[in-house]
Amino acid sequence: MSTATNDSQTTVRSRRVWKTVVLLVLTLGAILVLRWANLSTPQPVDEMLVLSGEVWTTTYSIKVVPSAQVPSDVDAMRAAVDRELMQVEDTMSRFKSGSLLDRFNRHESTESLPVTEELADLVQLALDVSVATGGSYDVTVAPLVRLWGFDAQKGRVIGPSQEDIDEMHKRVGYRLLTVERDPPALRKGTPLLDVDLSSIAKGYGVDRVALALEDLGYHRYMVEIGGEIRVKGTRPDGESWRIGVERPLEDRREIHRVLPLKSGSMASSGEYRNFYELDGKRVSHTIDPAMGRPIAYLSSSVTVVADRCSEADAWATAMNVLGPERGLQLANELGLSVLFVVRSDDGTWEDRESHAFARRFSATEGADSNGNATR
Repeated sequence: MSTATNDSQTTVRSRRVWKTVVLLVLTLGAILVLRWANLSTPQPVDEMLVLSGEVWTTTYSIKVVPSAQVPSDVDAMRAAVDRELMQVEDTMSRFKSGSLLDRFNRHESTESLPVTEELADLVQLALDVSVATGGSYDVTVAPLVRLWGFDAQKGRVIGPSQEDIDEMHKRVGYRLLTVERDPPALRKGTPLLDVDLSSIAKGYGVDRVALALEDLGYHRYMVEIGGEIRVKGTRPDGESWRIGVERPLEDRREIHRVLPLKSGSMASSGEYRNFYELDGKRVSHTIDPAMGRPIAYLSSSVTVVADRCSEADAWATAMNVLGPERGLQLANELGLSVLFVVRSDDGTWEDRESHAFARRFSATEGADSNGNATR
């Protein structure tokens, strides 16, 4: 074989080697680019992280949609949730001995008592709703609630006399409660004032848990405590969270309407389960602070949608006291998103919506007589 032939063969082999090297480099580069793209672009995640449990004599359920950027850390999530729920109980519960609110209620003095900024803020929110409703919402109504047999005891054999109501009324009134700032403190107008935040604390707890999830990097979630709900983002399928509104039935649970919600909070209130019979009449657990008596029993419920769950929670109670007529009038004046579900005389269900609610949920699902969703 000649030298020229050997040189030619060597050149061919060299070209083949270079082609192989170039191909490998290009392939490796493509792999690196794809990996970088996978790290930079959120990947679809079909599963949800779910936590559930019991708290404050009710239950909670938390659903989180993880993303590629945030590791799925259930232990960290549970620790954050437990921490927030414990903090709310230690601060806001009137039933936990030694809580900050319990200490204030036991503080039989008109001198200011220092509290946390969080407690001062929540009480101020409650007072704002009281002012807006002319006192139909009032977190100092606990003595009247106990007088009518709700709270530690359950039900009464006979109703309280008007004299009993008038006497207890002296200890009730949102104007007797003052929030002070810098430093935060609460002050009573009468030493026997008793504050109960049950109508707003669950919603506040939902808000605290939701913000804790966001601190962990989760921005697609649903948090529910005792029926009070806050959501953000979408479900794993990219659709809005679907929140059911119950029909006000005392003997069973049925879905009346399904509301799509991507961001915001929802709370409901009604008289169809927590009541007792007295002299052949149903006695509601919700007391009208102005009258000192339970609100008239109606087969109805009210749902409020707001940005914060604490707001929705308080306004749901307020609207329940006001009733469909006065409640809707005030809701329209203030631009609140409110739905009343009322049973008509003929047994059918009627939706009474505020203007803001109608605009937000103009084409949402209803339910048939069996509680199945219908468009």
